[in-house]
Amino acid sequence: MSTARAANFVSSRRILLWSGIAVLCAWVLAPIYLVALGAFGGRSAVYLWPKTGLPTGLSLEPFLLFLRTEGVLGSFLNSLGAAAITVALSLLLGAPAGYALARYNFHGKDSFRLMVLLTRAFPLAILALPLTVSFIRLGLYDTVTGVGLVHTVLALPFAVLVTQGIFLGVPRELEEAAWVFGCSRIQAFFKIVAPLALPGIAATAVFAFVISWNEVFAASVLTVRNRTLTAYLLTVLAESPMHYRFAGGLMLILPSVVFIFAVRRYLFAIWGISSK
Repeated sequence: MSTARAANFVSSRRILLWSGIAVLCAWVLAPIYLVALGAFGGRSAVYLWPKTGLPTGLSLEPFLLFLRTEGVLGSFLNSLGAAAITVALSLLLGAPAGYALARYNFHGKDSFRLMVLLTRAFPLAILALPLTVSFIRLGLYDTVTGVGLVHTVLALPFAVLVTQGIFLGVPRELEEAAWVFGCSRIQAFFKIVAPLALPGIAATAVFAFVISWNEVFAASVLTVRNRTLTAYLLTVLAESPMHYRFAGGLMLILPSVVFIFAVRRYLFAIWGISSK
């Protein structure tokens, strides 16, 4: 009897798990699907009611027409450039800081961690005017590099704290064993720690990319001609037809999905490292 009850319990847990996964997938994918219908279906698909749920009368022409709109591709490339700068600087600066917090005890360690978090306590609206004046003086105003630097400041706290947690999950004994077998600290890091921490580094890159890609306030204030996609769509799509807005929304969604899909195997592996 106890065996049958245990089997029923396991079966119930499995059903509950898969039901939760199905609900979560529907919660995430349904809006993307509806946005895609509006982007590829044109004006008729946007105002069709009731919605059929099945793709009918779809065409690439409405979306391609949106892509041919002046400024769209340029702003798209600007967003990619700013996101690339953000990801690179967040990893180059955040990973060493996270490693230091995970491996070393030093005076002011807790204060440093607190200061990292406090960088997100200041709203960008307060810093908008000083940043604009400073960027004009430095020649960074209305440049992709300037936007990337501001986005790096926004993403860096997450990079530091995430990488710290990942490096804490890598056993220190493995690193010490590499020292015993003749590796220097740098060699032990790149040969032992870095491969094991790669899933966490990939997760950090995803965080940095998404933060940069979705940010709109700083990009709107610090650019005029070289706007990112979010800032450009904010100014252009307010008076645009509804299917153009859906096309813009889909264009904002797709790069993040593609980037996450590209590093998915590292994201899946992160759970194995975190549990060690």
